[in-house]
Amino acid sequence: MTAETASPMGLFERYLSLWVALCIAAGVGLGAMFPGLFQAIAALEIAKVNLVVALFIWVMIYPMMVNVDFASLKDVGRKPKGLCITLVVNWLIKPFTMAALGVLFFDYVFAGLVEPETAREYIAGMILLGVAPCTAMVFVWSQLVRGDANYTLVQVSINDIIMVFAFAPIAALLLGVTDIVVPWETLLLSVILYVVIPLAAGYVTRKMLDRSGNHQGIADFTGRIKPFSIMGLLATVVLLFGFQAQTILDKPTVIALIAVPLLIQSYGIFAIAYAWGYVWRVPFDTAAPAALIGTSNFFELAVAVAISLFGLNSGAALATVVGVLVEVPVMLSLVAFANRTRGHFAAA
Repeated sequence: MTAETASPMGLFERYLSLWVALCIAAGVGLGAMFPGLFQAIAALEIAKVNLVVALFIWVMIYPMMVNVDFASLKDVGRKPKGLCITLVVNWLIKPFTMAALGVLFFDYVFAGLVEPETAREYIAGMILLGVAPCTAMVFVWSQLVRGDANYTLVQVSINDIIMVFAFAPIAALLLGVTDIVVPWETLLLSVILYVVIPLAAGYVTRKMLDRSGNHQGIADFTGRIKPFSIMGLLATVVLLFGFQAQTILDKPTVIALIAVPLLIQSYGIFAIAYAWGYVWRVPFDTAAPAALIGTSNFFELAVAVAISLFGLNSGAALATVVGVLVEVPVMLSLVAFANRTRGHFAAA
């Protein structure tokens, strides 16, 4: 295999699905055995942003940020199709399909299985997931499909700017309320922690490593630290499932019910964005991240808003946690599908 066609992942990364499954099991098991430990870790937060989770996300994102070449950002505007797909899917399609699927399943399909009031809370939690496009994890998914790191950064940055202004109005519209309380501190601090700080660290590192201008120092450094990105992802999975271990163990049937519309939403949104990129002849390294951004969710924000609006033990909070449970294996399956179909897309 040539450098162009070889897998971007080593032996450890190639079995990432297995490691994620083991980490989910480990998180639930540890959370059930040591609830006090996870409660103590969960309390280490500022504006409902958990600092330990933030640390692991830094470890996850930093290696990718070192690869961002600011000199090439000026050329991103020459490829507007990828941005168009990302913005239309994230803000004009995804929130409304998620609300529609929630209503369809919990007001009709599962109507006899769940109390009406609880069903409304599940729908609310799913809506909050649908209105929060991914900010941090998408850098991992983009790396796994060898996406354009600079373009992914721009796509995420523009989504973050729009989210600051659009999250509350769209959530309020779909939740049917006008006084929704959005934790703006959580939103802004999350963007700073998960995007701005790792990006700044990556920029400084790149400058220090590339004084000669041949990029070899950057390549050597990122090759050495690349495994830490996956390790950060796995540690994050253990923590998130450790936090919600008892809820997951107590309500397995409800979790399965919530997962059904979330799975349909995830695969459906990816199909729309990915097919659009194919029809528009968008290069793979732009089209794949665009589809993955739309499919993935900013679950940190969704969980925080659900807890703020409905309470820690509410159905809305549970639905957002199930979103995390569904997202990791779904995204890994979509990454694998995208890599297998790379050859069908236009060259960059």
